[in-house]
Amino acid sequence: MMKLTKLLERLEYKVVQGNDDIEITELTNDSRRVCAGSVFVCISGAVVDGHEFVKEVLEKGAKAVIVEKEVKAPEHVTVIKVEDTRYALALASAAYFGYPAEQLKVIGITGTKGKTTTTYLIRSILEGVGHKVGLIGTIEAIIGDRKITAANTTPESFTIQQYFAQMVEEGCDSVVMEVSSQGLMLHRVSGFTFDYGIFTNIEPDHIGPNEHKDFDDYLHCKSMLLKQCKHGIVNMDADFIDRVLEGHTCDIETYGVNGDYDFKAQNIKLFTKPGCLCVSYDLKGKMDFPVEIHVPGMFSVYNSLCAIALCSHFTEDVEKIKHY
Repeated sequence: MMKLTKLLERLEYKVVQGNDDIEITELTNDSRRVCAGSVFVCISGAVVDGHEFVKEVLEKGAKAVIVEKEVKAPEHVTVIKVEDTRYALALASAAYFGYPAEQLKVIGITGTKGKTTTTYLIRSILEGVGHKVGLIGTIEAIIGDRKITAANTTPESFTIQQYFAQMVEEGCDSVVMEVSSQGLMLHRVSGFTFDYGIFTNIEPDHIGPNEHKDFDDYLHCKSMLLKQCKHGIVNMDADFIDRVLEGHTCDIETYGVNGDYDFKAQNIKLFTKPGCLCVSYDLKGKMDFPVEIHVPGMFSVYNSLCAIALCSHFTEDVEKIKHY
């Protein structure tokens, strides 16, 4: 049980009817999961509008509904009006699970390409230097020894907060997650601040009626991560990087090949080993050591630069970074 006021403590809202000083049992935006005492968040989706399920959830015993549109409900039901129910779900979910992100170092990676590879690379290095790291990505979520198959690159905000809470219970001290443009646009990652926000690259993609109306919208959503993190790590060789950096509110650290960056790859060479095509380079800047990767291609150079830049904040052990 939890007070509804506790759930809403970081939100601006209006009590349309009823009382916000009530005990609730569950928080959900899924009408199928409503039970006696629930608070139901009405999400206006692209296909389904949660406001249409108010009658159904009240029959199941919901005590309160959070809405962004007008709804009809009996007088004894608490109706909470907010500007954006997706944003409300994110903040209420964080409160519901006790703000677990505040007990983790949260690393978010956004970009058209390289997110998945880099999340696993970062997790591998951090686990290798003694951290217990959760992962949320396109393929799966990893919580301790459990692996949960993913439905979306970035899950719904309630699920993210649930995963964070489970990670804290499992003893994780950090989490690395892929952050999609949809996840940023639909407030799935609202309700907490990323400790580190990583931007890899951007290419025209995900443009369509159910995603982004045009490339400008896609780019704007990608850049939102740098307004929701404490420390940004960015690929300065990426197209449109000046626009991505516009209005950022975080410290910025840079990586790349074509400029004087904090983490720079020089003397890039392809070479072979028995059964393996490899790439090597000299890392210069804030760290200085030779790097060898057993996956060829410039994308491997950029992914490794990104991972090294991030992991330098967690360890100074160059040998372990090189090993993993």
